[in-house]
Amino acid sequence: MDKIDFSQIELINNDQGSKKRFELPVEDKLAYIEYMVVRGNVMYLTHTEVPVGFEGKGVGSAIVSKTLDYIRANNYKMAPICPFLASYLKRHPEHAEGILADGFRIG
Repeated sequence: MDKIDFSQIELINNDQGSKKRFELPVEDKLAYIEYMVVRGNVMYLTHTEVPVGFEGKGVGSAIVSKTLDYIRANNYKMAPICPFLASYLKRHPEHAEGILADGFRIG
């Protein structure tokens, strides 16, 4: 598989229906992060899914990074419930600066 240029792949906010999620199309597959907005501007990130065969290729990091950029740009706070996302933030705590919801911490 050739290296994927994630800068050219646009994050989709699929907020229709009961399962809201950020989606990142990669080749003919879809990576996603499910979320809920419960109180005002707090976005609970509950589950990350990377298609089989794309693990370890940067897809998970790309969708997390793009999702955090979306949260920051749209004045949300985030509650990282998803274990994958929490693990990512432990490695990159600077990505959570200014957008972590009250009562949540990294580490």
